[in-house]
Amino acid sequence: MTGAKRNKSAVWRKIQAVRFEDIKVWCTRRLPILKWVPVYNWKENLIPDAVSGMMLAIQQVTQGLAFAVLSSVHPVFGLYGSFFPVIVYAIFGMGRHVATGTFALTSLISANAVERLVPSVNINFTANNNSGVLGLSEFEMQRIGVAAAVSFLGGIIQVAMFMLQLGSATFLLTEPVISAMTTGAATHVVTSQVKYLLGMKMPYISGPLGFFHIYVYVFENIRSVQLEALLLSLLSIVVLVLVKELNEKFKRNIKVVLPIDLVLIIATSIACYYADMEYVYGLEVVGHIPKGLPSPKTPPMNILPEVVTEAFGVALVGYVASLALAQGSAKKFKYTVDDNQEFLAHGLSNVIPSFFFCIPSAAAMGRTALLYSTGAKTQVACLISCVLILVVIYAIGPMLYWLPMCVLASIIVVGLKGMLMQFRDLKKYWNVDKIDWSIWVSTYVFTICFAANVGLLYGVVCTVVIVTFRFARAKTLNLKSVKETEHKYKTEENCESLKQVKIVSVNNPLVFLNARKFHADLLKIIQKESTSSQCEQNTLLSSFSNGNCHGESLQSCHSERCILILDCSGLNFFDYTGVSVLLQIYMDCKNSHIDVLLAHCKASLIKAMQYGGNLDSENPVFFESISSAIDAIQIHRNYSKFNEQSEV
Repeated sequence: MTGAKRNKSAVWRKIQAVRFEDIKVWCTRRLPILKWVPVYNWKENLIPDAVSGMMLAIQQVTQGLAFAVLSSVHPVFGLYGSFFPVIVYAIFGMGRHVATGTFALTSLISANAVERLVPSVNINFTANNNSGVLGLSEFEMQRIGVAAAVSFLGGIIQVAMFMLQLGSATFLLTEPVISAMTTGAATHVVTSQVKYLLGMKMPYISGPLGFFHIYVYVFENIRSVQLEALLLSLLSIVVLVLVKELNEKFKRNIKVVLPIDLVLIIATSIACYYADMEYVYGLEVVGHIPKGLPSPKTPPMNILPEVVTEAFGVALVGYVASLALAQGSAKKFKYTVDDNQEFLAHGLSNVIPSFFFCIPSAAAMGRTALLYSTGAKTQVACLISCVLILVVIYAIGPMLYWLPMCVLASIIVVGLKGMLMQFRDLKKYWNVDKIDWSIWVSTYVFTICFAANVGLLYGVVCTVVIVTFRFARAKTLNLKSVKETEHKYKTEENCESLKQVKIVSVNNPLVFLNARKFHADLLKIIQKESTSSQCEQNTLLSSFSNGNCHGESLQSCHSERCILILDCSGLNFFDYTGVSVLLQIYMDCKNSHIDVLLAHCKASLIKAMQYGGNLDSENPVFFESISSAIDAIQIHRNYSKFNEQSEV
């Protein structure tokens, strides 16, 4: 009893020790909306956010309808999936240009569970056996129940990963693996739309090598292709691609881009209605769209054990694709994203909407690109899009009855252009690191042969195995000559010519395992030295080992430009991520008026950096040794000083 009282008193003391400031910090950390809403600049940001929100709403509606069909559920559930997850992510998410909602890859994964547990039957979207919910049939409600269960369990898995702090493990998800997985999954999505593009009646085909079985079925039944659907699909794709390319080309000259998706939907719906294409030509249309929002209902918990595989696929694939977009926007617009917080945001964006008949959600590349191009500033753009989607759900939705399914399929295919264009990355990986190229190709093959989650798992395992093997063979010690190692300058004589020079020696391979830590440690050294104003004795800096940088500096007063010398003599091998970090360091330092010089670089590293980024500089960047780099600094500064004296 005494022990129990002591434990209770200890807990009570901890509760009493919590201050209001601690609660406030925790709330702003877990609810990012509390951080950016109070400082929102209504005067400068509201108009661009409103314009972006209107354009985003159009894309959300079209993609919502299309990805719901891709998920093998009624199209109206795509509209709900474009509304509820957006609000949840705006509250918990940190990506200012991340528009969550329906997503092709997660829809394709959840379709596997839907088709397996509730197989297709030859009935229309609205059958006679009305369930009493939204005026839809019992069959349709069973299907969305499975999709909602996948979303619920996938969200629970993401929240569990947040609680286990697994966001820090995202460094295992390298750019080649993510690129290959998303490209392979996009190829799967395009293949799944072939039956709508051709107007064919085709059974649902999935499983290992299902990608190839679909095309075998198409060629075996090529005579059943519906010519009208094929022509309308080709016309829609040509119009979409042409107008989107023109929008992209002249976006600087026009204030608002043409919403071709919306125009095409309206035009084809009107044409289908007046030409009565559903009955005259047999074109498949969307059908009845119920009006209004549904009442919340718990997803069917009894089928959760049967959708575990799809739930893990939704959790991992959705998070990986979304995090890549969040990190990309954070890098582009100079803000930070917490990998672990994104687990929570996307987890809740799947759990909460699942009670409102929503399919699994994630961020999409097309929507993020739209927010970039229309000048969105914050998540207010996404919230404005929710208001317009609500108008569609209550007023405009029923008018989409006559929308041809082949047009929706065309919108899906063209919307995946950005992912499919990642095939161009192959040239980049080949020139930078051929092992990354082989990982990309093999991950893509695994993805199209099996599934996106299988391809992702293979890519991660393959990358870890290869890097471990390369680390084991790498040279960990680097012997330097005594002259260079003990290279020192007298402060009194050289303070004028060697101001704010820092030399960092990289003595380990630079790959995805340690690249992020190296970048962070190097920035800490730069920031630390930038706050110092004393002129100290110059000493060759220490080394970077296992991702840790330590060192001293050659520096003095701040009148001269800072210079950072990276000694790459110990950089035995690198991958694409390592080269990207070096290039990012170079650009960040350049923007901060810090010159970066690289010494002892291998020819392969020089070639990779020159190919991978813009290294335009008036002065040389690569040097044979540290001494030659320092001599070049002295010569340049003496020359600059001579010119100043000449002008005087």
